[in-house]
Formats: sequence, structure tokens, C-alpha cells
Amino acid sequence: MSKHPHVGVLGTGIYLPEKTMSAAEIAAKTNGNWTEENVIKKLGIKKIHMPGEDDGTQEMAVKAALDALENTGIDPLDIDVILDIGEEWKEYPLTTSALYVQGKIGALNAWGIDLQNRCATCLSAFKIAKDMMQNDVDTNTVMIVGGYRNGDFVDYSDPHMSMMYNLSAGAGAVILQKNLHRNLLLGSHIKADGTLARTAGVEIGGTKNPITKDNVSQAYKSLRLMAPQKMKDRLNAVSMDNWFECIDRALDKSDKTRKDLDYLAILHIKRSGHMGMLEALGLNENQTTYLEDYGHMGQIDQILSLHLGLASGKIKDGSTIGLIAAGIGYVWGASVIEWGGKHD
Repeated sequence: MSKHPHVGVLGTGIYLPEKTMSAAEIAAKTNGNWTEENVIKKLGIKKIHMPGEDDGTQEMAVKAALDALENTGIDPLDIDVILDIGEEWKEYPLTTSALYVQGKIGALNAWGIDLQNRCATCLSAFKIAKDMMQNDVDTNTVMIVGGYRNGDFVDYSDPHMSMMYNLSAGAGAVILQKNLHRNLLLGSHIKADGTLARTAGVEIGGTKNPITKDNVSQAYKSLRLMAPQKMKDRLNAVSMDNWFECIDRALDKSDKTRKDLDYLAILHIKRSGHMGMLEALGLNENQTTYLEDYGHMGQIDQILSLHLGLASGKIKDGSTIGLIAAGIGYVWGASVIEWGGKHD
């Protein structure tokens, strides 16, 4: 095993807006393209969370950060770095979310930076945080935190957008500590395919296609598949192989195999894909949390699944947890955590 310092998960925090939208309401917004039954059975959505008036991306991150502080009992002055994984869609463009969180929670000794890798940002941040902590004597405690509300951009009447009908709102935080001697963050692996970099995104509002008085009604519903056939064909060809490569490489870096997995913290995907992933990994439905009552909160899904798995008792002392994600861009990732235990 590596002689580097251990990095462990001290705890998590979650914030979920009170307002929700049901499968029936989602179906109604599709103008007949989807029924309530198919939204539930095929897309795997019973409800999603909708942001309230004060649920901005940064503000939700603060709420999740405060929840993590309460759950762990840590002094915010002990946090050295804040890695904010929240989305770019936030209260004020060109403001730094990590520093907003730092100021609001009183983490006065921390510096911070915003990271962005779409729905794979959390696992990318796990890798970055661990590498930092193992190689920087001044970095002992890192908070990974972020909010998500990209669902604001979804046009439910666009049939190409069914893969994003699950976009939900919320925030999550996880606190990592050097030499915690429990809940070890082990290996991570990330893989990218830049040929898909502009197959999906917000089409109107950047420098290439700015918002004007003529397109403003479209702009705020312009999260789209910009090259749907290219994206579909390429993902069909490489996505599952890339995902399993990340899983197997992360396990190998952790001196583990698929047989060691006890729990899968997977982002929300359609029901058939979720079940197929479990089957391929030899897991059952009691070894994961299908986020059908929460929807897809982007890069927050892994923190939410970890949080729910612990609360439900599905994750126990000694459990090996696989966390997996994929984000438009396109990027795939996996990380491994060994929960509990006492390690030197």
C-alpha cells in the first residue's frame, strides 16, 4: 500500500428544496410526448426538487456546507481548502462560489477555488483533493461543496431533452481529512472524450450566441442536445466501456475488485440503465439507492447517495463503496471509499 497519508471522509451535508414536481407534472409539460407512467417506469422519476425563491446555486451550497458542519461537529476555522463543485448557473456570473461559501460559513483560514466537470465534478474533486492532501503539508481538511439547479434551462416540450427531464435542484457537501484513519478515500479514475465537448450545453447566452431582445424567450430554456445524433452514436459506442474502465481502474488503484463492492453510489439515470449497471457489477437493489424520489442533481448525486446509504444502513462498517458519474463533455469517473475501520 502507498506510504502517502490516508485521506478519510469525515462526513456529509445535504440541502433539498421543499418544493417538488411530480411525474404527472413532468408528463404534462411534455405536451403528450410522455405519460406519467412512462416518466416513472422508463425515466425512473417519481419527483424532482424545484428551487424556491432563495435557492440559488451558491446559497444552496452554503446550506449544505452548514449541514455538513453540524453533522461532523468540525470547526469551520479548521478547513484549509474549499473546492466548490457547484454549477456555473448561479446567482451572479463571474463570482467565485467557493469564496462565497467560505465567507458565509466562517471558514476564515480556508482558500477556495471553483471546479467544473459537469456531472463528474464531484469525483474529479475527490481525486484533486486527495492528491492535494497527500502532497501539501498545509492541506489537512478539505470541504467539497456545491449547488445545482440546471433544470431551470430544460424545455420539457423538446423530445430530444428527455434525458434531462430528471434535472433536480439541491446541494451537497463532503468533508475530507488527512489521516482520519477511517472512511478511507481510495482510488479514483477519470476518462474523457473531447469529441463530444459541444454536443450538449446551453446554446444561447455565451459569447458565441449572446442573449438579445429577439431570442430572450428561448435563451433561458436553451439547454439542448446541440448534436443529438452524434452524441447518441458516440455514447452508444463508448460510454459503457469507458464507465467500466473507470470502475475497474479505480478498484485496481484501491487493491480491490468488483467482487469487493458492497454499495454503488450512482448518479440518477433511466431505470433500465441503472438496473443494467447493477447486474453487470453483480449487485442488487439493496446495494444502492435509486434516486427516483430526488431526480438528478448533477454532480451532487454521489454525495446524496452516500448520505442516503449511510442513513438507511445500506452502508455499514467495512463496506466498499463505488461512486460513479458521467458528465456531458464527455467525461466518466469512478472513486472508491472503504467505510469505517481503523487504519494506521
